[in-house]
Amino acid sequence: MEGIEVGRKMSEVTIIFQPDGKRVQVEQESSVLSAALKAGIDLISICSGKGSCGKCKVIVDEVAAVNAVTLEELEILTPEEVDKSVRLACFTRVSSDVTIKVPEYSRTGKQRFQIEGIETPVHLDPTVKKYYLELEAPTLEDPRCDADRVINAVQNVGNVTDLFVNLNLLKTLARKLRENDWKFIAILWKNEIIDIEPGDRTSRLFGYAVDIGTTKLAGYLIDLSSGRVAAADSLMNPQVPYGEDIISRLNHPEQNKLQQAVCEGINQILEMLLERTGVKSQEIYEMTAVGNTVMHHLFLGIDPLYLGRAPYPPVVRNSIAVPASDLKININPNGKILVLPTIAGFVGADTVGVILAMEIHKKDELSLVVDIGTNTEIVLGNKEQLTAVSCASGPAFEGAHIKFGMRAASGAIEKIVIVPETLDVIVQTIDSKPPVGICGSGMIDLVAEMLKAGIIGVGGIFKRDLDNPRIREVENVKEFVVVPASESGTQAEITFSQKDVSQIILAKAAIHTGIKLLFKRQNIKKEDVAVLFVAGAFGSHINKESARMIGIFPEIDLDKIVFVGNAAGTGARMCLVSESEKVLAEEMSKFTQYLELGIDPDFQKVFLNSNIIPYADLDEFPEMSQVLKDAGNYPEVPPPKF
Repeated sequence: MEGIEVGRKMSEVTIIFQPDGKRVQVEQESSVLSAALKAGIDLISICSGKGSCGKCKVIVDEVAAVNAVTLEELEILTPEEVDKSVRLACFTRVSSDVTIKVPEYSRTGKQRFQIEGIETPVHLDPTVKKYYLELEAPTLEDPRCDADRVINAVQNVGNVTDLFVNLNLLKTLARKLRENDWKFIAILWKNEIIDIEPGDRTSRLFGYAVDIGTTKLAGYLIDLSSGRVAAADSLMNPQVPYGEDIISRLNHPEQNKLQQAVCEGINQILEMLLERTGVKSQEIYEMTAVGNTVMHHLFLGIDPLYLGRAPYPPVVRNSIAVPASDLKININPNGKILVLPTIAGFVGADTVGVILAMEIHKKDELSLVVDIGTNTEIVLGNKEQLTAVSCASGPAFEGAHIKFGMRAASGAIEKIVIVPETLDVIVQTIDSKPPVGICGSGMIDLVAEMLKAGIIGVGGIFKRDLDNPRIREVENVKEFVVVPASESGTQAEITFSQKDVSQIILAKAAIHTGIKLLFKRQNIKKEDVAVLFVAGAFGSHINKESARMIGIFPEIDLDKIVFVGNAAGTGARMCLVSESEKVLAEEMSKFTQYLELGIDPDFQKVFLNSNIIPYADLDEFPEMSQVLKDAGNYPEVPPPKF
């Protein structure tokens, strides 16, 4: 590149990202990752730029324009990658103009999101109500103020007490009343008159429900007159470039950017829904939102710092209602946003939504609910008692710390079968694209299939006596070739190593530990569980037999395992259409006990036992402890949260 671009500072350099063709100016010595974030480039960074995930690989066109390869990169990149000018964007800093190529395997790609969830019948009683009114204009004989005139009229038809008028509405009330010749619709949220509008359109009543997930946002436009979903859509949470896990985000130095990002994402979904249905933003008077406690705090602009420090207390537990204008959400400016209550620091409003959707608080029999993710929430109980735990299952199922791991996007291997006799592999990919990596459901299948085929033992260790070209050793680490280069969408082999197996076992051990300690707390056996509900988009695509085989699910009958989709979103919709469900959400937040796994005296023992597939008591089978130690796969017990 020659010359200095007009308007560009002398200290700035230009980066062109290909094949996007996007260019961005940044200060010299800025990281390629920060430049990609600024330019809106789709680039994976699970560890939020800490250099531990190894996913933000880019190809540098002019090596002299960036710093030398760092020691941290040499630990992650192969010699062949270094020779091809592959770098980690988080460690690569630019000193002059440069072109950077972002390969497909470093992109999140087209994500597969599930927004559908179980449909739970609910009594239709929305908090928002409309009343058509025709008033007499003020006279010298009746000079009451405009607000009192409206309040009295609403009280006469709506049987509502302690009414008051929204301040923003008061600013324009006089003009609106007279422009409409004192014939109008009054819109109420509880006992607050939030707006008036012309005509007699009492049936035009809409709300917006949102599930703020760590990975995705799901939005539902609801017709409050019928309770039906008018339209629904989703997209990746725009906070992801700031850190793909909640710990990265709660420690991010610019919390305001995270809040702004999620609000923009919520508005983006809403815009798509409005365009699809013809509903106007002014006709949406309430939004309900659920999310884990970190997402809850970030959305509301509450400092989440101490959620990441023992004893992990949330700043607030109960529901919070704020004006839509405060959060710049593009519904009616005087409308309300209600964020449902949380349960504990790592059990949030999304879990409250799941409880409402599954109605486990109404059942006589015992139900177990598992919502698998970076932080897996588990609830056990019935109408007598509900207990919840949070398991630090980590981001392995999202692809972090797995060499060829990725999210559920086009080309991700989602189902795997290994032929035991030959170790040939049959794979199914999302969208039937050539395989480019392995997503969470595929990894669970793979570990189960490797166990059935005799590639690994119950300790998760590669067997030493296998002679097959698919099994090899690279730098003293055994690995299994899942897809040869000739069949790969990246023209590179897709492998699964001993380290990868260990990461999946650690993740499943965290979940199994949570379930085991819940059983202990309530003094029950796995046979006592009547049904296991698996919530969330990820859970819906798991092979239940594979998950049970490796110990993610307890060893119960497969017909007791029920996938319920986005039940958190269902709970948000239920609260939107029913005032009684809002009250019940508060009750469930208080009724559900929280069990802190880290303080249980059996935590360490159960966690170590859970590192056997599917589970074993190492006191009963001490030889298993020796197997793990000899193989170097004896895990250190992690802190209870991180």
